Amino acid sequence: MTTVTFRIEGVVQGVGFRPFVYRLALRRGVAGWVRNDSAGVTVEARADTATLAGFEQALVAEAPPAARVVSLRRERVAAGGGRGPFAIIPSVAVDSISAFISPDLAVCDDCLREMRDPADRRFGYPFINCTNCGPRYSIIEALPYDRPNTTMRAFTMCDACEAEYRDPLDRRFHAQPNACPDCGPSVALWSGDGDEQAGGTPAIRAAADALRAGGVIAMKGLGGFHLMVDARSDAAVSLLRRRKRREEKPLAAMVPSLEIAQRDCVVTDAEAAALTSPWAPIALLRRRNGRDSISEHVAPGSPTLGVMLPYTPLHALFMADVGFAVVATSGNLSEEPICIDEREALSRLGDIADVFLVHDRPIARQVDDSVVRVFRGETTVLRAGRGYAPFSIDLGRHVPPVLAVGPHMKNTIAVSSGDKAFVGQHIGTLDTPQAMEAYRRAHKDFAALYAHEPVAVACDMHPDYASTAYAAGVGAPTIPVQHHYAHVLSCMAEHGLAGPVLGVAWDGTGYGDDGTAWGGEFLVATGGSYERVAHLRPFRLPGGYAAAREPRRSALGLLHEVYGEEALAMTDIPSVRAFSEAERRVLGQMLARGVNAPVTSSAGRLFDGFASLVGLKRRAAFEGQAAMMLEHAIDPAAPYGSYDYEYDAAPGVLDWRPMLRRAVADVMASVPASEMAARFHNTLVAMIVTAARSVGISDVVLTGGCFQNARLAEGAVNALEAAGMRPHWHRRVPPNDGGVALGQLIAGIARTEDHA
Repeated sequence: MTTVTFRIEGVVQGVGFRPFVYRLALRRGVAGWVRNDSAGVTVEARADTATLAGFEQALVAEAPPAARVVSLRRERVAAGGGRGPFAIIPSVAVDSISAFISPDLAVCDDCLREMRDPADRRFGYPFINCTNCGPRYSIIEALPYDRPNTTMRAFTMCDACEAEYRDPLDRRFHAQPNACPDCGPSVALWSGDGDEQAGGTPAIRAAADALRAGGVIAMKGLGGFHLMVDARSDAAVSLLRRRKRREEKPLAAMVPSLEIAQRDCVVTDAEAAALTSPWAPIALLRRRNGRDSISEHVAPGSPTLGVMLPYTPLHALFMADVGFAVVATSGNLSEEPICIDEREALSRLGDIADVFLVHDRPIARQVDDSVVRVFRGETTVLRAGRGYAPFSIDLGRHVPPVLAVGPHMKNTIAVSSGDKAFVGQHIGTLDTPQAMEAYRRAHKDFAALYAHEPVAVACDMHPDYASTAYAAGVGAPTIPVQHHYAHVLSCMAEHGLAGPVLGVAWDGTGYGDDGTAWGGEFLVATGGSYERVAHLRPFRLPGGYAAAREPRRSALGLLHEVYGEEALAMTDIPSVRAFSEAERRVLGQMLARGVNAPVTSSAGRLFDGFASLVGLKRRAAFEGQAAMMLEHAIDPAAPYGSYDYEYDAAPGVLDWRPMLRRAVADVMASVPASEMAARFHNTLVAMIVTAARSVGISDVVLTGGCFQNARLAEGAVNALEAAGMRPHWHRRVPPNDGGVALGQLIAGIARTEDHA
């Protein structure tokens, strides 16, 4: 007999891993024990050598669906030992906290079957769960993940639930949120004044009736509130937009089933797998050319629709009653964090919602719905929230504890602990007091969960970011990190690349080393350094950051770079004609004198300017709208060729001016916007390959918000592969600013180690 200790790290807490190990040990005749600790799961196993070998292999191969084993270390303890029964023993804490915290999981099929069975004691219960599903990150307050460390500690289990919880062979063994109608959370319908109108099943039915009548419902879910209306109704969606102050930005839809999603949208196998996975994100799907049942007001002018399935029992019961698609958007005013408390919701959402469907299970932290898009048959996370956050990256060595405070927009934070990097959930833009309060809570959360006391704080180089100001007050040395270098490092960390790589970092803007606004960058990068080897030709933005809201300004800046003062008289161009004569005079002075007209190499502003140039958008209602419209204008089946451009390898400047001149001629010749948009994208792809060939590094990293664009991302990957290079793009880590905190963290660790 041999005794072996297995130390298992990954997503192995809160996903039924210990009962899985218990059942596996009984089946294979292995003695010993299993327990949770602050690093993951530890197993002590006693058996003969052959049995232990099969047991070890099965620990990974047969793990529960929501588990993710990142590392399994085997340590031989001693020979011999007794043959006592295998046991699950109490959790312990260890000095180094590096356990993965399980994200929240969508309700599983077993629980749905029980909830729909009139003979089951949990029939119609909106908080049914087991070790394979239910709340995790949204209820945990401390490690290890045990009920006293969650917001469920206030609910004492009844005898029947306790018996399930204690039975290692039961599906609810150590399911920390385990509950039933007799002992668990309950649901209620409130008026806008907070008066209870109904409870239990009648509350769900009354909420569905209110929605069918054209009302706005605020529903408390897993990680916060949803605002919901009938997605088929122009009037209901328009009402929600007015009240929420969200004019044009697409809204997400929740549909009752995958079959209804497939009726309204084209759903590939990869997209169906994402929708029905335990993580159940919002997936961006292509609509069926106006043949769906969804109001055009849900995603105005967009051929894609953000769709999700019901992921909690409460949502499943509600959607079964409703029977059609509903808008399910974050419960907040635009640019504010999502509400998580019912009393707070009455105050913040009182002018939006007509009724409130609430429950009494506290939410520990806000967790927005995740958003994914499928590129080349693989899922890329665009927003890491419920189901995908927090997530971790194995760093391969023990590193100093560093905090990364993230950027200003699409903010997340990240910390290092032990040999791991941990990245938190989407917080959003740090423009409001509510957002800053959520940001402070997120830092406090991570500090508490990981007993984290940073020796350094990594932040963006931009001196005016709220996150940069926050870093200065943490009480540890700050390490400024260039924005686009952080983008590149985030993708390198995801793929385990040490470098050197050629990082293509394209986004809106980021503070550059020379004080200008970068955004169309080619960086040769390693884990500890970078060199800017190429970039898009810079141009001026009249009015500065106002250009992000007015693509016509970017267009005017582009035209002025090519034609000088003559651009101001080119009123045959829609984006020039959009300004009054007085406005053109003032903007022309800005451009000529360089006053309030910063220089930028931004690919994002190049997208905006081109979208305005071809007549698609002059003023944007939300970030990235013009670029989205440019992508959506393309006929997917038509290649349309490309425009000319120039590349000067000595300074490394990719010159788009030949492209712009030809595009102006196309506008004057009334060439369809779909053709010009396709040529624009194809030209950018060709630029990337030209620069990559010139630099001569095979590993090319594609990162930054511009690579959320499927046409650009897929085109670049295909072209780079055809050129014999190895492109790397994001999957788990968002390519947009949601991934920047991870890159800051990697740079901060390297800088800290260098000065140790």
